Amino acid sequence: MITDDNQVMREALRIDPLSTCQPLGAIYAALGVHACLSLSHGSSGCVRYQKDLIGKHLQKNIRVASSMLRETAAIFGGKDNLKTAVKNIYENYNPDIIAVHTTCLSETIGDDIQAIINEITLPKEKNIVYARTPSYGGSHITGYSNMVEAFLSQLTRPCDIKRNKAFIIPGFINPGDVKEIKRIVSLFQGEVCVFPDISDVFDVATPVKVNQYAAGGTPVREIISAAECRLVISLGRLAAQSGAEILSDKFSLPCAKLDLPIGVEATDRYIDTLNGFYCQQPPSQLVQERRHLIDLILNAEPYLYKKKAALFCDPDISLPLCEFLAGLGIDPAYVFTGSDSKDLADRLNSIFKKYGIEGLVKCNTDLFELEQHLQNSPVDLLIGDVHGKRLARRLNIPLVRLGFPVTDRFITQYLPIVGYQGSVRILEMLLDAILERYDGNSSEEELKFTL
Repeated sequence: MITDDNQVMREALRIDPLSTCQPLGAIYAALGVHACLSLSHGSSGCVRYQKDLIGKHLQKNIRVASSMLRETAAIFGGKDNLKTAVKNIYENYNPDIIAVHTTCLSETIGDDIQAIINEITLPKEKNIVYARTPSYGGSHITGYSNMVEAFLSQLTRPCDIKRNKAFIIPGFINPGDVKEIKRIVSLFQGEVCVFPDISDVFDVATPVKVNQYAAGGTPVREIISAAECRLVISLGRLAAQSGAEILSDKFSLPCAKLDLPIGVEATDRYIDTLNGFYCQQPPSQLVQERRHLIDLILNAEPYLYKKKAALFCDPDISLPLCEFLAGLGIDPAYVFTGSDSKDLADRLNSIFKKYGIEGLVKCNTDLFELEQHLQNSPVDLLIGDVHGKRLARRLNIPLVRLGFPVTDRFITQYLPIVGYQGSVRILEMLLDAILERYDGNSSEEELKFTL
């Protein structure tokens, strides 16, 4: 096991990190806006990595532009590169909006992005926003949050008209999850704006022409008129809450700060919030879905009871997932994340106390440290992204793939893990992993209640 002294010795080093850098999150958030093109203000090599990783995760080609900073920019600045890039993008790709994000290089140079943008003459009815996302600070979740903040702080305008409409900000989740979040709202037959909305962007046919865009994504006009909504809902403390607070403070809107609706209790809280806002009873379809999920949990409990799991997911996924696992009878013995979350440990410890679990929480860490703990005290399940597959092979522990990225499974990004239906899918993956591990080695009766 790694001691505290050893941890201090390598606090500036990450071995198999559990997060990537800010620009990736900024790109991902911008993909959820209709006809938006991301512009990376930095070198071409930096954006190529982000583009490839998101593309492999979504199993689609994505478009991201670069200002192509070179060695001379380190001396003279990247002003001319950025202005030329914006001009070329509108001429060739004709987006409705450009989302500029910075990189290590442009941040180190110290380019004043706002001043440069003020000098650019945009085509009529076109927009541009920017976010500071240096790679040497934060994680991809930080970059996602910063880009969401940029859109809401720079585009939104006051509205005299108020509508009984909710503005929902989801965290860093898959297209299938956003679609499920929207489906649940649609059952209340109320108005809603979801931003960023990455559904119907990559789970549809790819546009043929370079200046065409998929029908999905949040329209820019919906973001500009966000003040006409009467409630802001954030789903995910680290990725979505700061954007919701900006909107709430700017226009004096009530704000519901929720976790991602993963599992029974978190989904209940999400639906209760919608019930109170739309003044309706839960739709009968959701009631049936919940009953079906509870019935499946009762049937699965003998196979899951007192199994131990190690999680290495983003904080916004880890917390409601731990709550769900504890309710299933699974002990989340380790919860490791590459992002820095101030209240994650406190909130998880309250869940551990409720269910009598002895769990270890580590933020801003890596897979190497997790492996040291697992060698001394193994678990029955690993739950996390694709980077844990080699760890799973070495330790002979089944891996349930959740989070970002998952690059070796087909269409999993378009199947939800949120809501009651998403919880059924998580339950299925957990059972498959448990049964696969013991397949041929134990009888069904021996498997039940095995500690």
